[in-house]
Amino acid sequence: QVQVVESGGGLVQPGGSLRLSCVASGSSASIYDMHWFRQAPGKQREWVASLSSGSSTYYTDSVKGRFTISRDNAKNTVLLQMNSLEPEDTAVYYCRTDTSLGRFWGQGTQVTVSS
Repeated sequence: QVQVVESGGGLVQPGGSLRLSCVASGSSASIYDMHWFRQAPGKQREWVASLSSGSSTYYTDSVKGRFTISRDNAKNTVLLQMNSLEPEDTAVYYCRTDTSLGRFWGQGTQVTVSS
């Protein structure tokens, strides 16, 4: 099994920044792609960004130019730097790690953008 733990959420004013972290641990499984998703109240979970094992990055249109996904391989950590945050970015943010043992989700971290 792989444990996935997100951190870094919080309350921020519109235009502000947050950096989310996701750490995968607990197994010798090979880690492939890592992803961020989010779920706003009353809405379905949506994909936000991905980082492939080859270090390619992908973003949903609404966050392009504002969010940056990156990975620290030594720490099995994926980061999501979020700038110019908008109230519409308010959601619980989830990390998913794709490994040789399957896909594993974290419990999520709340991001609230409000004045």
